[in-house]
Amino acid sequence: MYIHRQCIEQINVAVKRQAAVVLLGARQVGKTTLALHFAHSCDHYYLDLENPEDRQSLEHPLFFLRQFEHKLVVIDEIHREPELFSVLRVLIDEGRRKGIRTGRFLILGSASVDLLKQSSETLAGRIEFVNLNPLSVAEVGENQTNKLWLSGGFPLSFLADNEEDSHVWRKNFVRTYVERDVLQFNPRVPTELLTRLWTMLAHNQGTMLNSSRLATSLEVTSPTVSKHVGFLTDMLVVRKLNPFQANLGKRLVKTPKVYIRDSGLLHSLLNLRSIDELLRHPVCGFSWEGFVIEQICGVIEGRATPLFYRTADEAEIDLVLEWHRTGDLWAIEIKRSMSRPPSRGFYSSIDLLNARRRFVVCMHQRAFTMQKNVEVLGLSEFLKIATTE
Repeated sequence: MYIHRQCIEQINVAVKRQAAVVLLGARQVGKTTLALHFAHSCDHYYLDLENPEDRQSLEHPLFFLRQFEHKLVVIDEIHREPELFSVLRVLIDEGRRKGIRTGRFLILGSASVDLLKQSSETLAGRIEFVNLNPLSVAEVGENQTNKLWLSGGFPLSFLADNEEDSHVWRKNFVRTYVERDVLQFNPRVPTELLTRLWTMLAHNQGTMLNSSRLATSLEVTSPTVSKHVGFLTDMLVVRKLNPFQANLGKRLVKTPKVYIRDSGLLHSLLNLRSIDELLRHPVCGFSWEGFVIEQICGVIEGRATPLFYRTADEAEIDLVLEWHRTGDLWAIEIKRSMSRPPSRGFYSSIDLLNARRRFVVCMHQRAFTMQKNVEVLGLSEFLKIATTE
C-alpha cells in the first residue's frame, strides 16, 4: 500500500530548482519508496550503494555517471561512498557549462553530521535539502490518529497487519538500528550503552535532560551521555527541544527537554503493545505531548523554531513557535482532552511572552475560545492553521 507523502511536492520543486537534491530522514522512514515513486515520472537511473554490484559499477565514477547526464540519477545510501560528493561537483559543473543546470541527482541518506557537512561544503550552491519525516496525521487521515500515535510513523510499523506485528517490527528495528546501522556512522559507539541510554530516555520522555543523573545510572561520564544524546539527535531518532530565552524579568530554565521522536519507538522501548496499556502507563501524557510536537514540527519546518517555556517557579508552556518571517510567538498547551483546564502558570506565561496566538491542542475537540483569546481545538485543525501561516 502506497501512502502519498506530502513532501513529494517539495522534492518536485527542489529538483526543478537545483542540480542536486538530498532527501534526508531516519532509517526505514520511506526515503527509497518515495524517491522511486517520484523518479518513475521521469527518465532516471537508480543506484543502491548497499548493493555490491552498484558499488562496483562506481569504480570509475566520473566515467560511469557521465553517461546519465540527461537522466535523474537516484543515489541511495550515499553515506557508504562519501567521496562521491566531490565527483558530483565535477559532473554538475560540467553540466552547467552545457546548459544542464537542474535535476541531475536525487541523493538519499540517513542524516548525520558528516553527511551534512560533507555535502554542504563540497556542493555549496549546487544542492538543496528536503527532510522526510515519519507519517503524519494529514497523510494517514484524522480517523487514524490513535493508530498512528500507538504504532508510530514508520510506514512498515503503521501498515503492519496487527498491533503485535507492528510491535515486533519496532523491536527488531531498535535492535538492528543499534547493532548495524548506528555503527556505519560511528563504529566507536558501544551498542549496549546506546541501547540502555535510548531506553532510559524513553522512561524520561518529555523531561529536562539530566546528563549527570543518566551518567550515574549508566556508569559513564556526563560528557559521554551528552555526546551520545547528540548522536541520537543527529540520527533523527531523538529531539532536543530547546528552551525559550529572553530578558523577561523571570528566571528561565536553560536545559533542553528530550523526546523520543517517533511515538511507536517510544512505546516499543517501554514494551507497550496496545492503546489500553499506553493509556494506563505513567508516560501516556508525555507520549501524547511528544507525538503532537513532532506532528507540528513536521508542518512548520523551516518556517518557525519550536521551543518550550518554563520558569524556575514552574510556570510552563509546552510549545512556543517563533515564526521566522514575522517574529511572532504562538503559545501552545498540549492536552489529550479538556477534562482539566490549563494551569494559571500557562495564562501568566502567555501574557508575559505577549504571544500573538494562544492555543490548547487536544486529540479531538470542537473548536471554541476561552479567556484571554485562548483557542481550543483538535490536532488536525491546528495543523491546518499552522500549515497556512
